[in-house]
Amino acid sequence: MSEAGGGRGCGCRVPQRAPWSLVAATAALCLVLATSVCTARAAPMSREEKQKLGNQVLEMFDHAYGNYMEHAYPADELMPLTCRGRVRGQEPSRGDVDDALGKFSLTLIDSLDTLVVLNKTKEFEDAVRKVLRDVNLDNDVVVSVFETNIRVLGGLLGGHSLAIMLKEKGEYMQWYNDELLQMAKQLGYKLLPAFNTTSGLPYPRINLKFGIRKPEARTGTETDTCTACAGTLILEFAALSRFTGATIFEEYARKALDFLWEKRQRSSNLVGVTINIHTGDWVRKDSGVGAGIDSYYEYLLKAYVLLGDDSFLERFNTHYDAIMRYISQPPLLLDVHIHKPMLNARTWMDSLLAFFPGLQVLKGDIRPAIETHEMLYQVIKKHNFLPEAFTTDFRVHWAQHPLRPEFAESTYFLYKATGDPYYLEVGKTLIENLNKYARVPCGFAAMKDVRTGSHEDRMDSFFLAEMFKYLYLLFADKEDIIFDIEDYIFTTEAHLLPLWLSTTNRSISKKNTTSEYTELDDSNFDWTCPNTQILFPNDPLYAQSIREPLKNVVDKSCPRGIIRVEESFRSGAKPPLRARDFMATNPEHLEILKKMGAASSIDAEDGLRFMQEMIELSSQQQKEQQLPPRAVQIISHPFFGRVVLTAGPAQFGLDLSKHKETRGFVASSKPYNGCSELTNPEAVMGKIALIQRGQCMFAEKARNIQNAGAIGGIVIDDNEGSSSDTAPLFQMAGDGKDTDDIKIPMLFLFSKEGSIILDAIREHEEVEVLLSDKARDRDPEMENEDQPSSENDSQNQSAEQLLLLSQTVDLVDQETHENPLESHSESSSPADIEETVGFAPSEQISSSTESLETPGLDGECTDLDNQLQEQSETEEDSNPNVSWGKKVQPIDSILADWNEDIEAFEMMEKDEL
Repeated sequence: MSEAGGGRGCGCRVPQRAPWSLVAATAALCLVLATSVCTARAAPMSREEKQKLGNQVLEMFDHAYGNYMEHAYPADELMPLTCRGRVRGQEPSRGDVDDALGKFSLTLIDSLDTLVVLNKTKEFEDAVRKVLRDVNLDNDVVVSVFETNIRVLGGLLGGHSLAIMLKEKGEYMQWYNDELLQMAKQLGYKLLPAFNTTSGLPYPRINLKFGIRKPEARTGTETDTCTACAGTLILEFAALSRFTGATIFEEYARKALDFLWEKRQRSSNLVGVTINIHTGDWVRKDSGVGAGIDSYYEYLLKAYVLLGDDSFLERFNTHYDAIMRYISQPPLLLDVHIHKPMLNARTWMDSLLAFFPGLQVLKGDIRPAIETHEMLYQVIKKHNFLPEAFTTDFRVHWAQHPLRPEFAESTYFLYKATGDPYYLEVGKTLIENLNKYARVPCGFAAMKDVRTGSHEDRMDSFFLAEMFKYLYLLFADKEDIIFDIEDYIFTTEAHLLPLWLSTTNRSISKKNTTSEYTELDDSNFDWTCPNTQILFPNDPLYAQSIREPLKNVVDKSCPRGIIRVEESFRSGAKPPLRARDFMATNPEHLEILKKMGAASSIDAEDGLRFMQEMIELSSQQQKEQQLPPRAVQIISHPFFGRVVLTAGPAQFGLDLSKHKETRGFVASSKPYNGCSELTNPEAVMGKIALIQRGQCMFAEKARNIQNAGAIGGIVIDDNEGSSSDTAPLFQMAGDGKDTDDIKIPMLFLFSKEGSIILDAIREHEEVEVLLSDKARDRDPEMENEDQPSSENDSQNQSAEQLLLLSQTVDLVDQETHENPLESHSESSSPADIEETVGFAPSEQISSSTESLETPGLDGECTDLDNQLQEQSETEEDSNPNVSWGKKVQPIDSILADWNEDIEAFEMMEKDEL
């Protein structure tokens, strides 16, 4: 293959009758091998620097894995802020996020094959022994079928795959006798009852001990599941069948995939996000490549590579054509409606779509992969991490980042496909950001808010299973890995399955159940690896030429809607009314609003879009009128800025978003509630005072500590056990009087965040913090000054840090949605309630319809806005049909009529379908 890859055109062809292992392996890997020969490498990273970065990844993995084993094992996951394990049922519920936890040492199983990839074979052997000795798969706990399959079953199979590889090499694992495979088979049989539905789609959850529907199972009543949940089983289940000879697993996974294919929307060839497992009706009819659908598409293509069944490739190509036709709006990937694919379903994107450029590399479609990856990288450079969701103009929509690996995955595959050293620099940035912003003494903590840099007490198992694997492989040369990585395929959890499974135990019928395909111009991929002269013109700067126009796409974004408006003016058509332009005082706008949904299908689509935009703009406007969260960062020894606490702002005092941050040591005030003149002014003079919530107004507390000479204040909640992870943050209101006399910054911490500072004071006495609008970079000089000179001192310091954090109370993880800020004052009296900042629904609608404005755009975009406004005004002045003397109909009446029109249109659409 390598010789063929180096020939003229760098293409290679597989004979039609070649063994399926050769076909599958070549289809997946030929692109990588060929392009590595043909693509020019300008200014490559030196071997020494690559080795240095690879060693840095190894050290980071040791830090995360070592702390899990020391402080959390045998629990499922590590809580890195409090240095302890997360055990299901012993921590407050986080909702669906906890469905991944099954009391089966999740992080250890998920990390098995990562140990081998990172050449830690001794640790791998020890880990396998621990799994066999300690892990119990018969627990009375309800788990996600999807998460258990990709993380636990996939982890066991990946571990087994590399265990038999090491055994064959003759040095390690000589005692191994397929024990991990037997555990995988046991788990597979425990998951099978979930498929007991009329459709063959599995229930989303199952009890490991009692299965489905039994009273003690506490599950089996669900009716819906996500497309990815039902469609991301074939790799693990087929591998289990091929390894063991038990065909039932592959049969069940194939049946689920067949059903999803049959239920696709036939006119668009798209699938929805959520489906009824009994009837097959789509529950959520939006479609994209992110959360809820992502790995369904991934597994169609990879099932073809691993199993050699061309029906999977045909299905994938059909879906891919629809994705590129409707969802792809380079560099964006926007969700659409499956029945109306020209109509966007969202104005934001979620971070899980970051895997898609990597999948496009496997497909061989490099240009859009480069475009989308570059757009995502620009977002990362702006926020340090990829927010869970961000808008089409690249503002934060959901601010969390649970250390997801999808972007690192796509970076690795793009580097393998292009050989462009640019992607090594991207990987270097990822390493630097992880160490700078997410690293804490007990591991790596997820980001609660990428804007403030605050942390969550959470380190998911996929961080060790995927992130370090892809980053290490990015910088590793072939000789750095003890086996040939090209002999394996990655599952969606980055577990490794050997390609030789394609010719093993092939008792599954190969009847092609695919029908009604779309005619595609896909000849380049018909048994032939993509020719690099097609993918890459003879230009060493090809990839750079694609990236260059996107360099400033985040900082100088011009919304696509404006471009379309300009085009509509050129064509003579009047542009549709957009929610951001709507004014309730404009009679023409009210007239357009009345007609939406009634005149034609086009008007109906405009109406649906307008309604959705209005809802999103109203929500966004409400958020923007509230103050964002602030950060309390512990910067003294031994923290050095690693611990960042989310704090609520105050509506009075120094505004940290407009002024320099406040830095100082903390001191408790006396009285602790701060409701009277302080008796220890010398203790708080020039420091940041700690005061307890309750018994008086926030503003009164602020005045008392300010009069004592404090330079800032932190109010700690008196409700024991409260946390920003389980309750919405709120902003402290004033006392109804003029608060201009308060000049110091005031922040609010819930009880559990506040206890971290209080415990630090008890342990270290002198604790210095930074009050700011977002976390600041750490001070490496200060950290280096305190760095112990000997290894023993280093261990003592580490033990001291870990002991400190282990004594702190637990922080409950936040679910993947952004909690809006709420405003509270100290008293519950009617007068105080009036001071609370809040917005009634009617006020929101009025405000959103009368005062919404588009953010200012740079350069040509701003000029275009002015040009369109002038043109619109000219048209209005010259249009005799515009009657300005009409009586303006109340907005509530118009909205009611409009909603009736939309409902009628939707009913007509349903009848047509």
